[in-house]
Amino acid sequence: MSNHIALENVSQSFSAEETKVELFNNLNLTINQGQSYAITGPSGTGKSSLLMLMSGLENPSSGSCTYVENGQKKSLTLLRENIGFIFQQFHLLPELTALNNVALPLKLRGDKQALTKAKTWLDKVGLSHRLAHKPLQLSGGEQQRVAIARALVFEPKFIFADEPTGNLDQHNATEIADLLFACCQENNAGLILVTHSHALANRAEHIFSLADGHGIATAIEQLEAVS
Repeated sequence: MSNHIALENVSQSFSAEETKVELFNNLNLTINQGQSYAITGPSGTGKSSLLMLMSGLENPSSGSCTYVENGQKKSLTLLRENIGFIFQQFHLLPELTALNNVALPLKLRGDKQALTKAKTWLDKVGLSHRLAHKPLQLSGGEQQRVAIARALVFEPKFIFADEPTGNLDQHNATEIADLLFACCQENNAGLILVTHSHALANRAEHIFSLADGHGIATAIEQLEAVS
């Protein structure tokens, strides 16, 4: 079996106004490196929380989330440097230019080619003319592109994206989706998307639909374009 992230009997809940809210119960899910997944479902069913659990950024109320490499179970924290996360709210550093926001993950790793690689990725997302602009000088869609370039610049093993095309028009959304899926294939990365877009979800190899507190995993074939 390929390297993968394993969620076993995972439940997640939180307290709100002295009431316990359960998002999901006893979910079992395997995320294989090199495959693509979409998480869909109505608002409030825990899609973003599930994404945070898969990436190791949050811990479940119960159950386990592990990274299995060459048959050996390991803590998800060991995978953290190989995870790219595209947040819905971007989380760009306002004092840094687009170029330096993208280069930052590489600089933290001591990569001397950080700026060169960052320029390459900003060009890939169509922002070669915005290198010196800070986040507040960019539109929401442009900020999303910077966030995507930052997540992909170090070629992670797994890419997690929370509504990655939610702030883009249809043309730009298609271009960014093409880029995400191409990166997944070229680098043998796992791609996990939270999305309300049926078109984007249907491009994934697997769909995980959350509803009524329970997850239903469904494998689908890649859809052919209908002319």
